[in-house]
Amino acid sequence: MSDTARPMPRDDAALIEAAWLYYHDGLNQNEIAARLGISRASVVNYLAEARSRGWVRLHLDSDVFRGHRLARALCTAYGLADALVVPDAESSKGDTARVTQAAADWLPRLLAPGDRLGVSWGATVYQMANRVPQTPIPDLTVVQLLGSRPAAFGFAAEACTAVLAQRLSGDCINLHVPLILSSKGLRDALCAEPAVKRQLDALATCNKTVLACGTCDADAHVVQSGILDPAGMEAQRARGAVGVICGRLIDARGQAVECEVEERMIGVSLEQMKGKDMALLVAAGPRRAAPAAAALKGGFATHLVTGTALAETLLESAE
Repeated sequence: MSDTARPMPRDDAALIEAAWLYYHDGLNQNEIAARLGISRASVVNYLAEARSRGWVRLHLDSDVFRGHRLARALCTAYGLADALVVPDAESSKGDTARVTQAAADWLPRLLAPGDRLGVSWGATVYQMANRVPQTPIPDLTVVQLLGSRPAAFGFAAEACTAVLAQRLSGDCINLHVPLILSSKGLRDALCAEPAVKRQLDALATCNKTVLACGTCDADAHVVQSGILDPAGMEAQRARGAVGVICGRLIDARGQAVECEVEERMIGVSLEQMKGKDMALLVAAGPRRAAPAAAALKGGFATHLVTGTALAETLLESAE
């Protein structure tokens, strides 16, 4: 095969030309149609195809949302270094998409060469990871914060970490152990294995984290994944549990609600999740109000991304 680039198919060449004229030269769709000798409908299709292939990535400056009055109020109320509040969508699903997109756009700007980024688990973190733009961060290490748990959800802990490492061109440290063992003795023995101990030691070196705080509802992820059964979760709620961070329960003040299963769990501790240079909490949807407030009061976040309605609820909870 010669070193000469293979000619681009004619339709792709027109597609790229249309995208260039629209996004770089500022021509409108009618002007592009006239320039290329095609219909306006074809121009619309070309631009949509360019976006779907990832050739065009639109970026809305996160500074716009950081200046929102609710963002400033949240920083004051919870002692945050920064917050980003996006407009609510018409549905909770749309809210989650907007919040995770905003967090994905913001995260690379919160990282620096040499950082060690610890990654939590869950649908919110996974959705955010998949939306992060390709942004190489030199000498970045991305660390899985808790062991693996078989799940059909598509957002296993190792997947969240691997996707982020790929998007940010970082080294990936996965925690190649189960999240829950059958006994404390087996858990302790496995943690003492040199290979596992090295992975666990990496957890303590993370200077930045990205996390979500899960609910303690009957259909919470920790219930669906079998970490706790419905009766066990109900019992923990009766003890005051309102949120879940990396598989560990917290109450409304952000304090640990200890339960037996944690003795058999391999992963970051709640204390190790505190005191970071940057800890980005991603919170979307009305059901996340109590968990998010608990995480903020417990000092697990320095930065927050959320929607307007949840931001207002969080301000009420801070009073």
